[in-house]
Amino acid sequence: MKTIALIAHDKKKKEMLEFVNNHKELLEKFHLIATHTTGSLINEHYHLQVETMLSGPMGGDQQIGARVAVGKVDYVIFLRDPLSSQPHEPDINALLRLCDVHNVPLATNRRSAHILLKYVASKEA
Repeated sequence: MKTIALIAHDKKKKEMLEFVNNHKELLEKFHLIATHTTGSLINEHYHLQVETMLSGPMGGDQQIGARVAVGKVDYVIFLRDPLSSQPHEPDINALLRLCDVHNVPLATNRRSAHILLKYVASKEA
């Protein structure tokens, strides 16, 4: 089963929930992992089985990055807040770099996430 990682900065949590709601039927077909707060919100609102890591600032981005590095994540959707500085910015940059190094498709905004899931759906059909 393919794995999709879902991550959203605090100001993007509501947007992530709307995104998941719009794509729930497709996302149900995947193993989902997420940083703690994002995954907990998705589980609470949509009852999807999301495996949660630590919160991003506590190492969750690094946990997901480690899975990317060993080939255990197939796609990453990371709704980032580009207008706010993040105390764990080095961890975020490391995750983005790992996606590039290991050729893992990465969406960092809602539109690119829709495009990524459209691609994923075409592969699953």
